[in-house]
Order: sequence, then C-alpha cells, then structure tokens
Amino acid sequence: MTTPLRYGLIGTGMMGLEHQRNLYALEGADVVAAADPVEESLNWARFTAEGRDLACFADYRELLRADLCDVYVISSPNFTHRAVLDDVMGTGKAIFIEKPLCTTLADVTDIRERARSYDNTFWVGLEYRYMPPVARAITHAAAGDLGRVVSVALREHRHPFLVKVGNWNRLSVNTGGTLVEKCCHFFDLMRLVAGADPVRVVASGGQDVNHLDELYDGRPSDILDNALVIVEFANGVRASLDLSMFAEATVNNEELSIVGDAGKVEAFLPSGVVRVGRRADGPRGVREEVVHDDRVLVEGFHHGASYLEHLDFARCVREQSPALVTADDGWWSVVMGLAAQDALTQRRSVLIEDYL
Repeated sequence: MTTPLRYGLIGTGMMGLEHQRNLYALEGADVVAAADPVEESLNWARFTAEGRDLACFADYRELLRADLCDVYVISSPNFTHRAVLDDVMGTGKAIFIEKPLCTTLADVTDIRERARSYDNTFWVGLEYRYMPPVARAITHAAAGDLGRVVSVALREHRHPFLVKVGNWNRLSVNTGGTLVEKCCHFFDLMRLVAGADPVRVVASGGQDVNHLDELYDGRPSDILDNALVIVEFANGVRASLDLSMFAEATVNNEELSIVGDAGKVEAFLPSGVVRVGRRADGPRGVREEVVHDDRVLVEGFHHGASYLEHLDFARCVREQSPALVTADDGWWSVVMGLAAQDALTQRRSVLIEDYL
C-alpha cells in the first residue's frame, strides 16, 4: 500500500465534519489535523475522530506552521475563503476548497488566475456533479442518448438554510448571496451539461418567507429564499433554475431534467430515480431505475457524492494529474451566481461579458 495521504481540515463545521467522516472511510487517507476558532466545532472534530490521533488548532495558521499535512481541505465560512487560500497556497500543498470558491468577483478572479499556475492539485468542491443519479443523467446526455441537448431544468424545493455558527449564513455579505452560496452547484451543472459557457442571465425572486424578522449586529437578514433563473449559453442551450427554500412539503427536494431533440432524461433526489426515454419510443418506452454507486461507503449529506469526489481528488493528488473540478469551474459557478443576483436585484438582463 502507498503511504497514506495526510489531510488537514480547516473549518470543522457541518461540511468539515462531512469531509472528516468521508476521509476516514477512504483507503489511503489519514486525517491528522484540524483547525477551527470555535471550540465547540473543534470538539465535534475530536468526537468524530473516535480515538484516532488528531492534532487540533484554534488558528489554521498554526496548523500550517506545524507542517503535518499533504492535503488541506478548506470548509471555513464563505467570506473567509480568500484569506485562507492566500495562506494555504503559500504552502504549495494540495488543496480541496469547498464551494463557493470566493464570494466576490475580484477575489474569485484573483484566485482563479493564481490557481492556473499552482504546482499542486487545486480542486473546488462542487459535489453535486458526483451524485449518482445526477451523474447518470449527465452520462446519458454526454453519450448522445438524447440527441442534441436543447434545455436543462433544475429544481430545488427544500427547507430553509441550516443554522451555522453565529448565523453567518443569514447575511449576503458573508455568503455572496443565496444564488452564489447555494446555487453555484446548479450553475456548475448547467454549464457541465450544456458543454458551453453562459452568455446571458435573467432572474426574479426575493426574500418572502424566511428570516424576515431576524437581526444580526443590527442588520436584517437579507438572503433570498426563492428565485427563478434562466441562463442562455453560447451554443444555444437554455437552462433554468426553480429554487424555493420553504418547500419542505415535497417528496424529491432536487430534480434535474435534460431535454434533447431526440429524448429526455430526469433525475430525482433523494429517491435516486432516473428516467430516460426517446421521442421515437413514446411514453411507453421510458425506462426507470433507482441509481446508486456501489463504491460509496459513506452516504453523508449528499447521497455519497462527497465520498466519490474524494476518490477522484485523492487519485489526482497521488498521480499529480489535472484536477477534474478546477478553479475555472469554481469561477464560472460563482460568476453565474453573481450575474443572477444582479439580474434579480437590478431587474434587468445581465450579460456575462460584463464580468470577464
């Protein structure tokens, strides 16, 4: 067996612990250190370690100075990503950075440019593309089973934002806004399926139900809780997003539909159902199956996607091969979210060229 990769966790909140649990199940991975300024969060990491050795630090910079790790997994709050990346990139070690890559256009553009010449693996955590039913639907589209892709539709109907430490996710200045924080996953999927870059965005939405009476340091919560977004791509593909953060009364929280000139595929979560059919066969020819991936050892919060993403990430680190989810992917997902936020708040059609 090859020498285990030594991982350090920067941020041990909900997603940091998700990565910790997945990495403990991953062959050839060893979580050796963790850092978080909140003692309760760090204690959760100690608890999750279940007796394994875990060096703990209140300041991630102390973790970096200890030089215990081959890989750093960054799951700190969105608004800290730029500063943390500045320090971690200085180590030259492999990096896995949770979405969104950064929260502002200036920061995400600077990090993208620096990541292009980074001498180690730089990977952005956009795990939705690894969800087995979603991956199966994308495979059908890429294989030409649907003919020429014409449209992509995504729907997320779910519960409100989860409680985070200090409720940092209740303010857009901390998150980048709902369409960046939450929906960068969906914009990444749109671009992946379309096989082209976006050119125009229109959007409508608001904060109509959630957190309306909440104040944080005297500032009212300002995060969107519902939106409709349409994105046009350079090759003519159109994509839509229907988001509601007060729709717990539903069976499937997330749905993906890809329609081509010869057929259609749909994926549903959490049921795992995938339906695919061709126009020539009509409704009776639609095939349905429940999709899972036998490699998954930890289902976690994302139906095994985090585990599958870590498999690929670890392989790329060991082989020093190009990352499969790059800083460019992270940049596009944030820029699309920023464009959607602007289209919504300014009530206008937004051209992506304005962000280039």
